[in-house]
Amino acid sequence: MNYKEELFRWFKTINHRQFWIPFIFIVMGIGLASLSIILFSELAENVLAKETFTFDQAIIDFVHTFDSNFVQQAMPVITEAGSVWWLTMLVILTIAYLVIKKRAGWTIFFFILTVGGGGLLTRLLKHFFARSRPTINPQYDAVGFSFPSGHAMGSFLFYGFIGYLVARECKRLAVKVFAIGFLSLFILMIGISRIYLGAHYPSDVLAGYAAGTIWLVFCVLALEIVLVYQKFNYNAGKLVRKILYYVRS
Repeated sequence: MNYKEELFRWFKTINHRQFWIPFIFIVMGIGLASLSIILFSELAENVLAKETFTFDQAIIDFVHTFDSNFVQQAMPVITEAGSVWWLTMLVILTIAYLVIKKRAGWTIFFFILTVGGGGLLTRLLKHFFARSRPTINPQYDAVGFSFPSGHAMGSFLFYGFIGYLVARECKRLAVKVFAIGFLSLFILMIGISRIYLGAHYPSDVLAGYAAGTIWLVFCVLALEIVLVYQKFNYNAGKLVRKILYYVRS
């Protein structure tokens, strides 16, 4: 059997669904991260130049057009879903669930890296840009620097990774679509709550989403590469050794 036949036989043994779907997501992730880098760079450049964003006040005014008693009561509750204490509790519960379900150690590692590393990155960015908040209100965690929004970035990282796990582990398409749609809407509402409560400018929230996207995509891509490598490394290594044997002989 020559190396071409060996290559063809190895190619037939691959589970193409497990190979190509992660590959497609990797390509899409790189594209999404690239767009997020451009968006964050534009916002960051203006913040460093101490320039104002014309869309900030327009979005703030638009959000407050929906003002009502219900909204006034709901927004403080929604914003807590992106708070440090709430996300920390959910992270602990998620890790416990993954351990009980005996999920791969790499999944747990990259989950911790995503959320924990993202929290550290948020602090570094806030102190680097040192942008003042529109208002100071400790009741809604509206203290310290403003850019980027920690609630927006933290919620994007945590709920985004949960959405990734659902998309990867769940077999039913309807459940995937519903879960990802619900989590996306929830992340959006947390950002809107920060604007409504005066804790952040809309540009802070957009920057939080952009930075969260970049870090989330980086961590998820790294995890997918590790998992794909683990699945196909043995067969691929065996193939390479055989090809080298045929070439030398």
